[in-house]
Amino acid sequence: MIALIIIGVVLVLLALVCLWGVWENTAVQLHRITVADDIPDAFDGFTFAHISDLHNAQFGQEQERLVRLLREAQTDAVVVTGDVIDKRRPGMQNALSFFAQAVRLAPVYYVPGNHEAVSAEYPALRRVLEEMGVEILEDRAVSLVRGGNAITLAGVSDPVFTTADPERNSTLMAQKLEDVLPKAGCYTVLLSHRPELFGVYRAAGINLTFAGHAHGGQFRLPWGQGIIAPNQGLFPKYTQGLYAEEGGKMVVSRGLGNSSVPIRLNNRPEVVAVTLKKHA
Repeated sequence: MIALIIIGVVLVLLALVCLWGVWENTAVQLHRITVADDIPDAFDGFTFAHISDLHNAQFGQEQERLVRLLREAQTDAVVVTGDVIDKRRPGMQNALSFFAQAVRLAPVYYVPGNHEAVSAEYPALRRVLEEMGVEILEDRAVSLVRGGNAITLAGVSDPVFTTADPERNSTLMAQKLEDVLPKAGCYTVLLSHRPELFGVYRAAGINLTFAGHAHGGQFRLPWGQGIIAPNQGLFPKYTQGLYAEEGGKMVVSRGLGNSSVPIRLNNRPEVVAVTLKKHA
């Protein structure tokens, strides 16, 4: 009798964990972050809405729940840091639905991630996004101008477009940044899929980086530690939120969808609203 009770309790707990996980996979939230830095005066209060790792997921009809959060963020620009499609689940309509809505709200800037690099769908996706007016920052930089001031917004495509050897990622990224970044000093924001290369970005003089890829550590312990992330392994260092280290800052999104691991725990999908604030 006691054994049956124990088995019943275990089954109930497992069911509750599964239900919690199913809810978390779709309970997208808005996460606000303020970055205080030495920015040009006109960009004080400028807000980026950061989207990453959609992985072909759907959040309401025509991505209405994502779009509602973009409106709530009152964004000046939408930045998307890769893996909007998924190599394991073909189809790009969910990504296209999001972009079609987003470009009506603000300028949209996008860099592809490792899933785009290995997907046969990416060339078609890229073509349609360009027709929509999405700025695809594949190893190039643009200037954002506001009130007579300017900042540089640069983007780099994922290293997997060039190499399958992760040992080459740091060297390759350093070379990309040397080629992409303007020589004149300017506050510089970078879009890159990979947070584990934060040291490379700082060494290149990047002031603020947006990244994804880590999926928030997939499973997060109650005190916020992620369990595992691609290219960072167990108990990864960079999984979500704002990181400030000597030479620069980085905002990492927990992302929206899942890939090889189909469920996340203590790790809700998110849209990140990042507002720049000028140092007093």
